Amino acid sequence: MEPVFANLRHNKRLDRFTLRGKEKVGTQWRLYCMVHNIEKLARNGYRDERS
Repeated sequence: MEPVFANLRHNKRLDRFTLRGKEKVGTQWRLYCMVHNIEKLARNGYRDERS
């Protein structure tokens, strides 16, 4: 779990949120998490479990 936070903080420069309000901050957080996961898929490849 810690490498995720380190990646977001250091590589994505998310050391503070740029928006105000719980809903907006939550949306910004989810966006950063999606970017992190998409980069993991791009780096490691996507394997469909159904096949």
